Amino acid sequence: MTITEKILAAHAGKEEVVPGELINARVDLVLANDITAPIAIREFERIGAERVFDPDRIAFIPDHFAPQKDIKAAEQCKLLRDFSHKNQLSLYFEVGRMGVEHALLPEQGLVLPGDLVIGADSHTCTYGALGAFATGVGSTDVAAAMATGQCWFKVPESMKFIYYGKLNPWVGGKDLILHTIGDIGVDGALYRAMEFEGETIRSLPMHGRLTMCNMAIEAGGKSGIIVPDEITEDYVKTRAKRPYRFYNSDSNATYVDIREYDCSRIEPLVACPHLPSNVRPAKEVTDITIDQVVIGSCTNGRLEDLREAAMVIKGRKVNPNVRMIVIPATQWIYREAMKEGLLEVFIEAEAVVSTPTCGPCLGGHMGILAKGERAIATTNRNFVGRMGHPESEVYLSNPAVAAASAVFGRIALPEELGI
Repeated sequence: MTITEKILAAHAGKEEVVPGELINARVDLVLANDITAPIAIREFERIGAERVFDPDRIAFIPDHFAPQKDIKAAEQCKLLRDFSHKNQLSLYFEVGRMGVEHALLPEQGLVLPGDLVIGADSHTCTYGALGAFATGVGSTDVAAAMATGQCWFKVPESMKFIYYGKLNPWVGGKDLILHTIGDIGVDGALYRAMEFEGETIRSLPMHGRLTMCNMAIEAGGKSGIIVPDEITEDYVKTRAKRPYRFYNSDSNATYVDIREYDCSRIEPLVACPHLPSNVRPAKEVTDITIDQVVIGSCTNGRLEDLREAAMVIKGRKVNPNVRMIVIPATQWIYREAMKEGLLEVFIEAEAVVSTPTCGPCLGGHMGILAKGERAIATTNRNFVGRMGHPESEVYLSNPAVAAASAVFGRIALPEELGI
């Protein structure tokens, strides 16, 4: 079996499972945010459930429209808080303690290798970077799981993606996953587990792995996953709040498709409007002027991402025709970036630094685009109207390209700054 099939079989209490099989499986963690949890709460109450299955296994994180941007957002967030208090949820994260959910939970050691995690947010697939099966579900599934501790699944087929070769300068996990999505398309892995492996992955730091698995959904994937190794162990051993287990894939496991990529041929990439699969080398789109730069989100708001952006923009200024918004993904990242002087670098460059929030990624707040405006962002989606007006445009890139673009006022490469 593949790692995905092994994890699902273990949580279903079965010796083995096969793709296409329908199973009920116990979940290790249930996640929802200020947009999706209110629906789950209403359904939970509608079915007459009196208590959650485990108050230590349900995470409620207000991060999309928080800090509360208007009255409606405040009402949504209050619903989470009231339900959490009533049910004594230990994993309710209020503003000031919260972060962007998919950055916060791994950082806090709340998702672990071998886990089965569901979340009412499509980018729940991020946690596959730790060797967990993690996938987004609807709010009604979350409601049922909050009551029973179980969820139903159709066992997905698995695709294997093998990466080899040395990475070029300023190329990281974001470029690898953009290259992959550009190759297979936004439905190329529809309802499949995307398993990433190879020598390049084995040397890829955890933040790069999290970025790759985060965007598996952008290829239609049911999940993204990486077999855990020493890098995984180093990341989780000091964080883990409970025991965990490493699973692997058998050498004779079946994959519906296998792709190989020579990473030495991959350069910094940009996904152009209006699909994450509309990928071009950054050097081919340097004529595109921009109005806004966003560095943050569950895709690239980690400390390493901020370091990369700061390295590019240090001692320089944001172009006077551009606004640059930097959003550390969690409170811990915010504090560490402050200690390291990264926030000072951004502020000296005349960027603005926000408290942790999803904010502009979903067109929520903290950086909405007007008609005709363009942004380059380290976020994960660039659909029509994703960051604001339907006639605005979003380009996706890694943090280094985004920071260089802020300096030039157009899509640019760090090497144009002589670094």
